[in-house]
Amino acid sequence: MATKKKVVTQELGINDQTPREIVEELNKFIVGQDDAKKSVAIALRNRWRSHKLPDDMRDDVIPKNILMIGSTGVGKTEIARRLAKLVKAPFIKVEATKFTEVGYVGRDVESIIRDLAQTAVRMVRKQRTEEVKEKAAANAIERLLDVLVPEPKRSQNPLGKLFGNAEPETQPEETEDTSKKPGREFVRKRLMSGKLEEQVIELEVADRGKPMVGMFSGSSLEGMGDNLQDMVSSLIPKRMRKRKVTVATARKILEQEEAEKLIDMEEVSETAVELAERSGIVFLDEIDKVAVKGSSSGPDVSREGVQRDILPIVEGSTVMTKYGPVKTDHILFIAAGAFHTAKPSDLIPELQGRFPIRVELKSLLKADFEKILTEPQNALLKQYKALLQTEGLALDFQASAIERIADLAEHVNEQSEDIGARRLHTLLEKLLEQISFEAPDMVKDGKTEVTIDAAYVDERLKDIAKNRDLSQFIL
Repeated sequence: MATKKKVVTQELGINDQTPREIVEELNKFIVGQDDAKKSVAIALRNRWRSHKLPDDMRDDVIPKNILMIGSTGVGKTEIARRLAKLVKAPFIKVEATKFTEVGYVGRDVESIIRDLAQTAVRMVRKQRTEEVKEKAAANAIERLLDVLVPEPKRSQNPLGKLFGNAEPETQPEETEDTSKKPGREFVRKRLMSGKLEEQVIELEVADRGKPMVGMFSGSSLEGMGDNLQDMVSSLIPKRMRKRKVTVATARKILEQEEAEKLIDMEEVSETAVELAERSGIVFLDEIDKVAVKGSSSGPDVSREGVQRDILPIVEGSTVMTKYGPVKTDHILFIAAGAFHTAKPSDLIPELQGRFPIRVELKSLLKADFEKILTEPQNALLKQYKALLQTEGLALDFQASAIERIADLAEHVNEQSEDIGARRLHTLLEKLLEQISFEAPDMVKDGKTEVTIDAAYVDERLKDIAKNRDLSQFIL
């Protein structure tokens, strides 16, 4: 059991890429912000290094939490999200503003760790399901055959049912292996060749009751609510109901049921807790919104209370979850905020001290916008091209058009609020509004290609670019 756990931790939580390789990987999705990428790459590599240390020293080496400072849309969240995906680590993004001090209405901060544990369980469970996939598929086929080729009912003495002491008149089939019967084998071949996929069968499945969502949410009893719900569901036996489904759907349902039987959920929970403790990443967004300037009074009391509640989790404490106690000492916390009105120094000193690495993300310029439109793997122009290609319409963006869009994005961000790369979404939606609306009709009329140049960009966006008041409302 211990060996298995170790393998999972290596596969899911630890990444052996060098800092340079991590930055190169992040460059595929995020433009610029080299300082922030370096900081997170070093933090990730230090986690790998700490796992190589002797046990007695490893516990003393805690991750150095990061505070990202930069306006919205410059890539703070995306860096943390891609980082977690890179390492296959449990990752959770939460807004600090959704929490309030204990005693006020709102979620308690310990729910962050409970959600992180839930994410870790989901990851380990998914991996375990992959491991037993073949066995579950084989078992599902046998259960499907039981439905498609049911066993003939044996005749029984009616008095036997009544008194329970009479044996069936004939009992030779009981020791016979039914899985290799000719009729069953014939149906198996048809099933494996995919000839029965559309056949409708009646399947008995467990009736999954609706979860009691929100019953305890918004209170410090939230964790207790989870445990109570689990306890009640374990006491009540599963109700079965009959569903009419195709063989293809039935196979999926049965594979899932068989996989659940093969997975040891206790072992999954133990492994997930260890994974969350050693490799979890928590992204605390909008941290500047709970910063308090000067003396606190009124609603500011609750904001400062949120900081004081977050503090023990960041410092290192034990949070009870339904999967077991989770220690937060080695969880990496990445906090982020625009800090337009507040400053990092407005956070309480104890919390400031828990984020030793400060990194400032730069505002995006015209050159950055041009790269964002074309270079990343999930670049916006690639997305729009792919979307309209589904209609049979090919979009061709000329270099002059890309340059003009980037220029407009920079200009509008300077004139009104700086919302970073999100400005490109609003510009492109407005630019392609007419084409998106008319695309099916254009293809019907035989037009399969549209070229977008600087003139077209100016024509569609000239009013917004010139009218500052209008751009504040639309863009």
